[in-house]
Amino acid sequence: MKKLVIANWKMNPINLKGAVKMVEELKRGVAKKSKSEIVICPPFVYLANLAKLLKGSKIKLGAQNCSWDKMGPLTGEIAPTMLKDIGAKYVILGHSERMEKLAENNAIVSRKLKTALEVGLNCVVCIGDNADEHNSGKVFAILEQKFNEILADLKGADYAKIILVYEPIWAISTNQDFVESCSVDEALTVALFFKKLLIQRAGQKSAGMVKILYGGSVNAQNANSYLAEEGIDGVLVGGASLNIKEFLKIC
Repeated sequence: MKKLVIANWKMNPINLKGAVKMVEELKRGVAKKSKSEIVICPPFVYLANLAKLLKGSKIKLGAQNCSWDKMGPLTGEIAPTMLKDIGAKYVILGHSERMEKLAENNAIVSRKLKTALEVGLNCVVCIGDNADEHNSGKVFAILEQKFNEILADLKGADYAKIILVYEPIWAISTNQDFVESCSVDEALTVALFFKKLLIQRAGQKSAGMVKILYGGSVNAQNANSYLAEEGIDGVLVGGASLNIKEFLKIC
């Protein structure tokens, strides 16, 4: 099975011209040598234009967030129905930046997940621990609570549309002077823990449908270490995905 590599462009690049240039470079590189399934998640304002560019290519399109409603009076929000309509196949939910900086919580992510699944999007669900939680001695209990609260409403058919990402917030370099790296053994241990929770919740068959990724300061130098592990099905790439040459090395 191919590994899944997801690019989270966050609030980059600063204009459509730059986004188009990145996609064209990526398409050329992927046509030559990619060994992975690839998803790119650019800002909302570029999705419609990039969907046209990616039509017929092996690269799939995703969004970085969505609303918990399919339509209605929520000023500034983007419904998952809208994302699907313009060609997005994936959506990232529960990313640590939204949880820490924009006051999202497990209940909100769970509501978004339920609605996104109802409209047929593949949901990239981030679950992780911050430095205090990581050092608390109770990290697995904390991760299990988040897992249970976010995935509370899942039904049998939903699992085929779920991608879980272990996102160790303590190992993400953005806006931090120094971070501790997350070793492959630690990432694999959490991935196998998530798999165990999935089996307990849904059974072996449904659990087997869920891909489990690692996402935390992934780059071309360390990606293969994680991707080489059978229990890690791919990676979520942040800053390194903005350098297309580096991102292609990961792919």
